[in-house]
Amino acid sequence: MGDPVQLKDEGNKHFQAGDIDKAIECYTNAIKVCQDKKVLAVIYRNRSAYALYPKSEKRKSPQTHHDSYHHCCTAIDEDAKDVKAMYRRCQALEKLGKLDMAFKDVQRCATLEPKNKTFLETLRRLGAEIQAKLKTTFSTDSRVQNMFDILLDEEMDKERTEKAANNLIVLSREDAGAEKIFQSNGVALLLKLIETGKPEMILAAVRTLSGLCTGHKARAMAVVNLVGVDKICSIMALDNEEIALATCNLFQCINDSLTGADMRDYGKEASLVLDASKDLRTILLALLEMIGNKKVSGHGRDQALNLLSKNVPRKDMKEKDHSKTLFTIDHGLKKILKVCGQVPELPDQLPLTENTQLIASVLLNKLYDDLKCDPERTNFKDVCNEYIKSKIDPQNMDKTLHAINAISGLLQGPFDVGNSLVGQQGIMEMMVALCGSEREVDQMVAVEALIHASTKMSRASFFITNGVSLLKDIYKKTKNEKIKIRALVGLCKLGSAGGDDYSLRQFAEGSTEKLAKQCRKWLCNPQIDSKTRKWAVEGLAYLTNDADVKDDFVEDELALKAMFELAKSKDKTIIYAVACALVNCTNSYDKKEIIPEMVQLAKFSKQHVPEQHPKDKKDFIEKRVKRLLKAGVTSALAVMVKADSSILTDQTKDLLARVFLALTEDPKDRGTIVAQGGGKALIPLALEGMESGKVKASYALAKIAAATNPEIAFPGERVYEVVRPLVNLLHTDREGAQNYEALRGLTNLAGYSEKLRVKIIKEKALAEIENHMFEENERIRLAATECMCNLVTCKEVQARYLEDGNDKLKLLVLLCGEDDDKLQIAAAGALAMITAAEKKLCSKMTQVTVQWLEILQRLCLHDNPKVQHRGLVIVYNMLNSDDNELAKKLIESELLEILSVIGKAEDNPKRQEPIDVARTCLIRAMDLGLIKPFTGPS
Repeated sequence: MGDPVQLKDEGNKHFQAGDIDKAIECYTNAIKVCQDKKVLAVIYRNRSAYALYPKSEKRKSPQTHHDSYHHCCTAIDEDAKDVKAMYRRCQALEKLGKLDMAFKDVQRCATLEPKNKTFLETLRRLGAEIQAKLKTTFSTDSRVQNMFDILLDEEMDKERTEKAANNLIVLSREDAGAEKIFQSNGVALLLKLIETGKPEMILAAVRTLSGLCTGHKARAMAVVNLVGVDKICSIMALDNEEIALATCNLFQCINDSLTGADMRDYGKEASLVLDASKDLRTILLALLEMIGNKKVSGHGRDQALNLLSKNVPRKDMKEKDHSKTLFTIDHGLKKILKVCGQVPELPDQLPLTENTQLIASVLLNKLYDDLKCDPERTNFKDVCNEYIKSKIDPQNMDKTLHAINAISGLLQGPFDVGNSLVGQQGIMEMMVALCGSEREVDQMVAVEALIHASTKMSRASFFITNGVSLLKDIYKKTKNEKIKIRALVGLCKLGSAGGDDYSLRQFAEGSTEKLAKQCRKWLCNPQIDSKTRKWAVEGLAYLTNDADVKDDFVEDELALKAMFELAKSKDKTIIYAVACALVNCTNSYDKKEIIPEMVQLAKFSKQHVPEQHPKDKKDFIEKRVKRLLKAGVTSALAVMVKADSSILTDQTKDLLARVFLALTEDPKDRGTIVAQGGGKALIPLALEGMESGKVKASYALAKIAAATNPEIAFPGERVYEVVRPLVNLLHTDREGAQNYEALRGLTNLAGYSEKLRVKIIKEKALAEIENHMFEENERIRLAATECMCNLVTCKEVQARYLEDGNDKLKLLVLLCGEDDDKLQIAAAGALAMITAAEKKLCSKMTQVTVQWLEILQRLCLHDNPKVQHRGLVIVYNMLNSDDNELAKKLIESELLEILSVIGKAEDNPKRQEPIDVARTCLIRAMDLGLIKPFTGPS
């Protein structure tokens, strides 16, 4: 085929003449016959140049540049120092848009030939282009546009679309990103995403809109007006739980921004004066309209009710304005009652979830509690009364059922209102008549209403005399399991009217155990639907007031696990019943203190005296707690805590907190509780709800924090949320046991990390901890001193000890002189660390009390090596404090003899630390010239 060198030279001539095609032909033939690697590298390099020839228009395609790049790579593989090949590869890479790779090649070229002006110029130019490209690529403008391009491209693959949607959501949570999305016509583009009808696109758009509205009043108002409240409601009305929840969050973000509940500072935004009252009123009316709209899904209705429940009633009764509540009652009370009155078993009902009617009852209760005076409450009752009367129709049983179910809703919410309706003439007779109806749905609704009506003791007494026989009759005659179980729950409720008072048993001996056994049987039957099995738990919630029943129940592990599985299901209406049953089983309800003298007085005056069941004593309770933990109660509680905020009322949170506190009683069980997620679940209970519930949850939290590794019990950032509940337990109005556990928990956290120590100080815990160091109770004083020992490494704590005019340092010195070894270890440890950190405190220590030297000597002579070690470290700190007079005073005292005796002692592994420190002190004294080394006669 010819000589490769000749073919190469011939190709060069053609290339110089501009005949690129003939040149490529010669180079190709030369490659085929060439055996010399160096020549081959040159041929490949020359062949690669054709793609860079400026007059070759047809050779500007990407494929040509790829070919050129690969030819250069081959040339460089043959000769790694071929600068021309490297530069041509750089040119090819630049054409392909791979600037970073091109920059690396020309950088190497410039290293090999540092004076080559072409290389240096290319290096400078590519560097500038890369910076410009990076700026464009990572600019918010580019990112926003890129995300929308991907999302609106119908041919884009699913993975890239999902990634773009998530990126857009994240971008909207940054203020700069949110502003750019908004300024780039983002709201209109987000509406386009919603119009696609694809759930994932709708979800991404709604979450992005939430980001735009968060903490920014102007943007929130703009979104309301550009998207429209009706449009947002129509999205929330979709039968998709995730979309309904996301839209609910969007409404909440809008509300918080418009009302100022979001307190973040956004600079110039604060100076804008925008009246949002009209938009807020529009949103409130739209939500009320959604409640009774048949086109709204059950999930959408739930979220509308949740929004009303969260934002209408006052959060703090000290606020005077409750106009939103009055407006909601005027425009929406009948609509809420309509939801409560729905009977899913009948045709043409509103779409509901398992939780809807309970959420509506909770809302009714909150609205009623928010009223200020009797005329307002009377108006509330009148509206309810008018609504119920309008629905009672003897000729239309379906309407009548609706009325009875609405009363059930009121009995689960504002009980007084429901109770007054039940007491009206004809209502009770109608409920009794419905119990005897041939239609199963009539019986079911009536029995449920009877159950809810017998909540109070006075009502239960009425039903015991008038309704027990009726319920027994229904229970015996009906073949429908759903009605049978409801009748049984009614009997259970009536049977438990005496609470845990053993002397007030309503039924004959053994009757409650039989009822409970039947409830457990239904609970464990998987063939029965969950809604019906839920009623078995309701029955047990009442019957477990009886100690025999609760003892049998916890022995039945299958029944416990069945109850826990129901608690984890989507139907959250069961949570309260489960919580009640667990409170009963753990005996964590409030107990009245029985004073023997008062009991004798009551007996003498023939008054009723409560009696405790033998199985309600401490050893039985402890066994029941162990059984519950073994069955997995903690994991069930953790799921229950995460329930919808409206379902998880403050009363329910209080019950769950009581159960947690009972479970943490034995330190051995706390590891199990942590392993099943109990530590994390307690945090929200300790931060939200009734004060009594928060205190109990904080107490349980303190017990866990004191005895477990914080990194395991509260992983990630959650550990910082634990600090505030523990600090709240330090107040003097809390019980001593609560103070003690809180201090132990804080001690453990303070020993974990500097960030946690700073967090404890920020929560203003120092003053409370210092107060407890003065406590007479030895355990509390020790716990407070140990906590301070772990905190003294913080600069702020050291500064407090440096301040004049307080007894903080004096207290620490005096505590070192106490007889308790543990207290001495803690106090001396704190003093050792703080005098090492602040030399001025060494001198100050001698001024706060005349006993300082005596206490120091006692520490150094202590039998406990830990106490002795800390005392000697304090001596060393004082010798090292730059106060020569102080050092001289120490050495002139008996301390020199003490140091000499300890320092001359033989090495001893058990006491080596004090020995080493004593020797270090003597060396320091020699360095200061206060003593001289002993030398014998020559």
